Amino acid sequence: MSVEKDLFGKTAGGRDVDAFVLANAGGMKVKLINYGATIVSIEVPDRGGNVADVVLGFDDMAGYQGADNPYFGACCGRFANRIAKGKFSIDGSEYSLAINNGPNALHGGLVGFDKRVWDAEIMGDNAVKMTLVSPDGEEGYPGTLKVELTYSLNDEGELRLDYVAETDQKTILNLTNHSYFNLAGGGSIHGHVAQINGNRFTVVDDDATPSGELCPVSGTEMDLLAPTPIGQNIAAVQGLGYDHNYCINQVAEGELTLAAKVVDPESGRTLECWTTEPGVQFYTGNYLENIKGKGGAVYNQHEGFCLETQHFPNSPNHPAFPCTELAPGETYTHTCIYTFGTGK
Repeated sequence: MSVEKDLFGKTAGGRDVDAFVLANAGGMKVKLINYGATIVSIEVPDRGGNVADVVLGFDDMAGYQGADNPYFGACCGRFANRIAKGKFSIDGSEYSLAINNGPNALHGGLVGFDKRVWDAEIMGDNAVKMTLVSPDGEEGYPGTLKVELTYSLNDEGELRLDYVAETDQKTILNLTNHSYFNLAGGGSIHGHVAQINGNRFTVVDDDATPSGELCPVSGTEMDLLAPTPIGQNIAAVQGLGYDHNYCINQVAEGELTLAAKVVDPESGRTLECWTTEPGVQFYTGNYLENIKGKGGAVYNQHEGFCLETQHFPNSPNHPAFPCTELAPGETYTHTCIYTFGTGK
């Protein structure tokens, strides 16, 4: 195991951004930057030992700060996913957020956690801890929030994300990672085979915002309980493809549960997603269009998928959903593990 640090670049405002490379004995390498606590690359071997980068991203800071960046690899917060009309209430007080996705607030606002430079430090030979303080009122959210996100890698191919947060005033919180995966290293993901451990999903309106209804997947194009090629039913899915929160069949609240598994039959690469969260957003890169990425790659629709472990979108406006409030004296914790391997 090893961790190396180097300068990645500078923000438009002149701040240094560092890169950290975690490596294990199996030939896997994970590159992180402290701008947005972002995963830049994940290099993993296929069944023949050939290594490929299996996440979408950019070569430099110009890309990550550009208007075309669809949250590649970033930590989204304070509230990942959508809040209807950018409004929510806590104990009778209403708060208003920036509207940045149709009529809704998305992924924390105009300058969310994905656009902040985090403090970062190497922890031993296999981990990097990133920390951020979000002041009271930032992007409309109440309370000063202190967040830690620790990335760690082991020799079993597990990339672990541990989130911890505390507030000095009651607030709402929903953090996730927004990596776009392509286990083939490029091209369409339609041939990838996905399995999601969720009997229900949150029904959404035409703006992709949950209505409050939970619908069984059985008998619908949303049913991924058994391994299913992503392209098999994607044309029948509402919108341009999958962009829905699945309600995970949890072992127990707060316990690590297998949320999803995706396999690329051609390369043999596999990805398991484990989490303590009650939901996972399965997104198939529906709005990718002619985005110039790493190494001259050009990313287009359905060439990457996301497994965003989370509480349900728009939870503050649906009391029946799992609660996303965080009060002083409480500690927010969330673990997500992306496990990479090859089919046997």
